[in-house]
Amino acid sequence: MTFQPDSDLDAESVEKQVDETLDSNDVVLFMKGNRLMPQCGYSSKAVELIGSHVEEFETVDVLPALDEYRAALEAHSGWETIPQTYVDGEFIGGSDILEELEERGELETELTA
Repeated sequence: MTFQPDSDLDAESVEKQVDETLDSNDVVLFMKGNRLMPQCGYSSKAVELIGSHVEEFETVDVLPALDEYRAALEAHSGWETIPQTYVDGEFIGGSDILEELEERGELETELTA
């Protein structure tokens, strides 16, 4: 499942969409591009890592409103970099954190807890 945002999103619309997406999905990846066509290496790595442990997860393409998504996500996570992974509304990290969790054998537990 992939959320495709409207192309003319203002900051308030993006904040609302981020909140609604986090509230209604167990695992969410805010990324550049989508699951089938990631638009950066970090997003691609995050999709690969998450997909190796869970079948169902939401992805949100931030590119149509990148600055607005960065601001909205930073309010939730304290991070402005993309991609960002959330589980049950809680910020887990970007692709680097996902890789560290995978190396320690903890990623599956984080994603499915």
